[in-house]
Amino acid sequence: MGTGALEPGQHLPPMRELAGLLGVNPNTVAAAYRTLRERGVIETDGRRGSRVRPRPATTARGSLRVEAPPGVRDVSRGNPDLALLPPLGDALAEAARRYAARPGLYGEAPLDPDFARLARAAFDADGVPAGPVGVASGSLDAVERVLAVRLRPGDAVAVEDPGWGSLLDLVPALGLRPVPVAVDDDGPLAGEVERALDRDGARAVIVTDRAQNPTGACVSAGRAAALRRILAARPGVLLIEDDHGHGIVDRPLHPLAGVTDHWALVRSVAKAYGPDLRIAAFTGDPETVDRVLGRQRLGPGWVSRLLQQTVAHLWTTGAVDPGAVAAAYGERRDALVAALARRGVAAHGRGGMNVWVPVADETGAVARLLAAGWAVAPGARFRLAAPPAVRLTVSELTSRDLAPLADAVAAAAGPAPARTYG
Repeated sequence: MGTGALEPGQHLPPMRELAGLLGVNPNTVAAAYRTLRERGVIETDGRRGSRVRPRPATTARGSLRVEAPPGVRDVSRGNPDLALLPPLGDALAEAARRYAARPGLYGEAPLDPDFARLARAAFDADGVPAGPVGVASGSLDAVERVLAVRLRPGDAVAVEDPGWGSLLDLVPALGLRPVPVAVDDDGPLAGEVERALDRDGARAVIVTDRAQNPTGACVSAGRAAALRRILAARPGVLLIEDDHGHGIVDRPLHPLAGVTDHWALVRSVAKAYGPDLRIAAFTGDPETVDRVLGRQRLGPGWVSRLLQQTVAHLWTTGAVDPGAVAAAYGERRDALVAALARRGVAAHGRGGMNVWVPVADETGAVARLLAAGWAVAPGARFRLAAPPAVRLTVSELTSRDLAPLADAVAAAAGPAPARTYG
C-alpha cells in the first residue's frame, strides 16, 4: 500500500487465505490487519471484508470557495450579520475585573461555575436530558472529542448530506468512514438513518437540530419522534446533536438525546455572539462527558475561564434577543425563498442564515452568478452524494438586494433538478 501497488478501495484477501499464501499463522495476519485498521490505512465492512481506505482529502472543503473580485457582492461566507452581534466591551471588562480580583491558576476547576449553571439551565429549558456540562473551543472541537473517545478508526459515522463541510472533512480525517444520510426541510430522513445503521453499520449519527448548514433544515416534532424510535431500538449507537442555531432561530428544539446509551448535545455561541469567542457548551451521558473532559485535561487542559466568564455575562445580561435575531434572519431568508419561488426556482431555508438552491449545473451556475455580480458558495463544499446546488447567506442582504439576486439566481440555476436533496 505504501508503494501504491494496492489502490484505494481495493479489497484485501481474507485473513486465512493470505496466511496460507504467506505461510504464516492466521493470528499474525489478523494482528497486521488490526494494526492497519487502527492506523486508518484499511477499513473493514462486515462480510464485505477489508479494503484499502480512500486517500485522505488534501484540500479542505472550505477552500472550495469563490473569491469575490471588486464590485461583486459576496453571499458565500456564512458569517453572521455584524449588526446583530452584541458589543463585547462590558462582558470582557467584567471578566477582566473578576480576574484582577482572583486570577485563574493551574489546578483550578476547568469549568466556570456561572457558565456551567447557565448552560445547564438553558439545556433544561429545552428538554435536554440531565447530564454534566463541558465546554470546548467551538462545535467542531466538541464533536471531534466525542468521536475520538467513543469510536475507533474504520468505524462508520452517519452524516447529513448535504451537511456542514468542516464536519465532512473531520470524519475521514479521524480515520472514520462517513455514510451520507439524505435530509429534507425536517432534518435527516428516518429511512436513511435506519439504512445507515443497519446496512452500512454506522456506529454513530450526527444530527443538526436547527438551522442546518447549508440547507436551513430544522428537525420537526414528527421527524424527531421517528428518529427517536429508530435510535431507541439501537441503544449502542453514539448520538451527537449540533444545536449551533441556539440563539438565532425561533423554532423549538426537539432533542433526540437520551434514547441511546451514549450521546452528546453541543451548543456553540459563534452565530449569536461572535465566531471569535470560540466557545461551545455541551452535555451528554456522564461516561462520555467524563471521557472528553479527561482527554481535554491531557491536551489544552481547559478552555479559557476568561472566555467562559465573558459568555456567562452576555447570557446573564441578555445581550442578545434571540427572538429579534431570529426574526431579522427569518425576514431576509423567507423573502429570498419567496422571491425565488416567484421566478420558478425551488429553494430551501427553514431556519438560520442560509438558503440552499438546487441547480442543474453547479459549476456553470457559480460562474454565471459571479459574472452577474454575485459570489455564492459552491454546493461541492457541503455534498457527498447529494445533487448539485449553491448556498447563499442572507446575513448582509437588504430588501433592495432581493429582486436583483433572485433574478440572477433564476437565470443561472437552469432547469429544475429532478431531486433537490440527497
